[in-house]
Amino acid sequence: MRTGSGSPLADRLTAFVRALRGHGIRIGPGETVDAAAVLEVLGLADRERIREGLAAALLRADRQRAVFDTAFELYFPLGVGELTGARGASAGDRDELRDRLAEALAANDTVALGRLAAEAVDLLGRYGSPGSDGWSAHQTLDRLRPQTLLARILADAREAGAGGGSRLGAGGFTDRLDADEVRRRIEEFRNRVRTEARRRVAERRGAEMIAARGIAPGADQVDFLIASREQLVELRRTVQPLARKLATRLAARRRRAARGQIDIRRTLRRSLSTGGVPLRPVYRRHRPARPEIVLLCDVSGSVAGFAHFTMLLVQAMRDQFSKVRVYAFVNRVDEVTGLVTNGEADPAELARRIATEAAVSGWHGSSDYGAALGEFAERHLDAVGPRTSVIVLGDARTNGFDPNGAALGRIVARARRVHWLNPESPEQWGTGDSAAHVYAEIVDMHACRNARRLGELVTRLLPV
Repeated sequence: MRTGSGSPLADRLTAFVRALRGHGIRIGPGETVDAAAVLEVLGLADRERIREGLAAALLRADRQRAVFDTAFELYFPLGVGELTGARGASAGDRDELRDRLAEALAANDTVALGRLAAEAVDLLGRYGSPGSDGWSAHQTLDRLRPQTLLARILADAREAGAGGGSRLGAGGFTDRLDADEVRRRIEEFRNRVRTEARRRVAERRGAEMIAARGIAPGADQVDFLIASREQLVELRRTVQPLARKLATRLAARRRRAARGQIDIRRTLRRSLSTGGVPLRPVYRRHRPARPEIVLLCDVSGSVAGFAHFTMLLVQAMRDQFSKVRVYAFVNRVDEVTGLVTNGEADPAELARRIATEAAVSGWHGSSDYGAALGEFAERHLDAVGPRTSVIVLGDARTNGFDPNGAALGRIVARARRVHWLNPESPEQWGTGDSAAHVYAEIVDMHACRNARRLGELVTRLLPV
């Protein structure tokens, strides 16, 4: 087996690495060389050993595994082409396929489930006309409806009296455990169908295109505004690791800043005794004070997930700042520092507590940036001082209300720095009811659509 430069396997490996990089997984030349060594040592006989070996060589975090596994199925597929005879009489009709699927799920027969996934895609997932056809996992699952087999599998198992080592038929709590196990198997089968459909489309249209469009982004690249509940849960798990990484970067910046600038006069004076050789620089040393942070967060509607995640991230980094104060608003402003500090690292729970315990909205529930900024400038401006960096979080959509740029100007005049992080793309600023273009003339506004971008901005913008 050749893995040298120019071999088909080397080309496949480098394309695989490019796909992973395109989804935010940082892989250097060293890791790529290690991956090639893995293929050289393990060979191609055992696909699962190859999967685990490449994962060990290329990945640095567990949260990258989902992207890796999806890309692996595209570049190192289980099979090539369509199932031989899958569309003939042996495939049966939909009901016969469901019968065999129920048996395989009950037995947890992974080999049979893999075969059934391929048959299902071929029988139920094909669309289009010859020459321009394709396969759809969504269409396959919609027609097969594997989730409806749950009750049937449990009932059949009870009737069969599967006692022995099985929990089935025991009733109560064990019944719920069995139901959860069957649901897990059904979800694994659904993933097999998705993988099979992607594999076939990749053969037809190229793995690169499917990798770019058909792989769900990692947690740190999920768009805050369209993240699902499951993605927000996954995103929550990144808070502490991201906070540690950012704290390390800020500490390094702080150490560099503590060295100060070269003092030319003292450097020349010291060098006189040696004739200037060697020349040892003398620095104007200073101890930069840790900054104060004020977060002003829109917690309404679709931007709430972005605000809550950022609150928890900054709170997790609180040791890097001398003081952290957090204010939330919809159309009224209230300080929620205590809720963020004393609450659990759960955006959903934080959102519930802010909604029930803080006065963030008045007689209507629509966001009103002008009213909120005005109230902050009138009632809470004493929280802002010459050492304070203010970070405003929100999409700047005013619902047609006055944006009140003057109030933002008062905050800018008092603070050391003010930055606005907007979860919308710059192309949307100023469209519809967005006042982003108004606020961008007063403060620096930065697009911040995902956790990776947020980490970059926190590292770059926060003072040391």
